[in-house]
Amino acid sequence: FVLATLALLVIRNKPSLPVVAGERLPFWAAFGRVAPCGVGLTLASIGYGTLTTFVTLFYSERGWTGAAWCLSAFGVCFILSRLLFVNAVNRWGGYPVAVVCMATEAVGLALLWLAPSPLLALLGAGLSGAGLSLVYPALGLEAIKQVPSSSRGAGLGAYAVFFDLALAIAGPLMGAVAAHLGYESIFGIASLLALLGVGLVLLLSRRSAQTH
Repeated sequence: FVLATLALLVIRNKPSLPVVAGERLPFWAAFGRVAPCGVGLTLASIGYGTLTTFVTLFYSERGWTGAAWCLSAFGVCFILSRLLFVNAVNRWGGYPVAVVCMATEAVGLALLWLAPSPLLALLGAGLSGAGLSLVYPALGLEAIKQVPSSSRGAGLGAYAVFFDLALAIAGPLMGAVAAHLGYESIFGIASLLALLGVGLVLLLSRRSAQTH
């Protein structure tokens, strides 16, 4: 409640953006246009859902303590990366930033998968947080380009659904994997999904370059 109230105080005097006249896409039409970038967001964000849901059980399985520090490392690196590289998307473009960030996240998740000690797991969590930090705005920039200016609200709303989708499927999907292969394996799977996202973004980037 306190945080929500503070947020309301911060935005209360902010001017609304002007309504842009023009074509209004139905939500599902906007959804289809942003879906390729949205799928990339989902592939990257599953790692986040996996870490926050299962890292405590992963630590317990290994007989380690300090899982809370692992979550803290993820969060701190996520925030610091956004603050330090706030202009990266505007400078280098959405697709290049997304590729670098998703590759970084994949390395971090792989470290968690293979970590022989809590220290390396902590490093993996930090890299995962730093990598994920700019994926949402980077792919969001490219997603919004796929819809008319007059429908960017619908486009952004449709794009956000893919982040929610990642959180919705991470638990049951990785839970099923952990039941058969152990908790460390879920981070390997999440790393592979992030790498699959890198491939998808490279394909989208190439297609975008060809159409321009």
